[in-house]
Amino acid sequence: MRSTRTSSRKQQHVEITLSKDVSFRTKTTGFERFEFTHNALPELNFSEIDTGVSFLGKKLSFPLIISSMTGGYADAQRINRHLAEVCEEKRIAMGVGSQRQAMEDSTYHRSFSIVREVAANIPVFGNIGAAEVARLTDASKVQRLAELIRADAFAVHLNPLQEFLQPEGDTNFRGVLKGIELLVKNLNIPVIVKEIGAGISLQVAKRLLEAGVRIIDVAGSGGTSWAGVEIIRRKEKSAKRNNGKRNSGKEESSFASQFWDWGIPTAEALKQVASLKSQTSNLTIISSGGISSGLDVAKSIALGANLAGVARPMLKALESGGVKGLSNQIESWEMEVKGAMFLTGSKTIADLQKQQLALKS
Repeated sequence: MRSTRTSSRKQQHVEITLSKDVSFRTKTTGFERFEFTHNALPELNFSEIDTGVSFLGKKLSFPLIISSMTGGYADAQRINRHLAEVCEEKRIAMGVGSQRQAMEDSTYHRSFSIVREVAANIPVFGNIGAAEVARLTDASKVQRLAELIRADAFAVHLNPLQEFLQPEGDTNFRGVLKGIELLVKNLNIPVIVKEIGAGISLQVAKRLLEAGVRIIDVAGSGGTSWAGVEIIRRKEKSAKRNNGKRNSGKEESSFASQFWDWGIPTAEALKQVASLKSQTSNLTIISSGGISSGLDVAKSIALGANLAGVARPMLKALESGGVKGLSNQIESWEMEVKGAMFLTGSKTIADLQKQQLALKS
């Protein structure tokens, strides 16, 4: 029964993000406040620009990850297959959605394993939630999930806001850091720690570094509001229980609505965590949360990220235009990154990381 509920929830999440407006209402990522200084003398041949980077020991064509989105229900196999096919073709990284359902039973294992079947050469990482990690006594369950997709790394997603707002959420987060440290010490692949849209602060990043984590995805606010997703789910569940009377859910969801725009804007979270790079030479930072263009990717790199992650825009491109539509979207973003590099005189991503962004007046 629990596995069935988990599968249903995963499907609802995808359907809501595709069909409803779940963007932040009053808060942005903050990237729009920054701009590059135009270089009229780049002294660079555009054809020489190299957007390649290494991630998890593999070469990417440019610093982009299709972030953890789905898995664990019937149609997720189709979605993950197509996402993986395009990632393999374009040589960008991919993370699978939460594998909690795969931990509960094997019904939809192939919705996750299909990724590696069609994407043999790119970095792929697994994913489990903080509440599950808090209950771990050893790493064996997570190791099996990693083996299911032949993962190059494994992500733990921190989602206290989402769990707080889910009607069936698990809000026992005591022991999460200890569980993360257990995985760092016992998994045979790197551990990534990510938020899902409310951001990782400087203080949290410091605690993660102390636990041995060296890959942090700040996943800030300004893009998809997962609080908004759960608020909509609450209203729909309440309406269903009350014979379709949608106003019956008003009282139950009134407290939840106050949290729609909760979180640290992505650019601010990125700046905070990037400040730790001077103290930790091997820290890899992923910028995600409302990344909506190749120019946002470029700005992320200049603000201290190594890569950028994106989810909903790519899922929308896939669902509206198929594999070709998704491929075109990625090509467009890559050209935007190259354009930013050319117009700042940056031949490589390392050069782009040295560019100073100006605050718009």
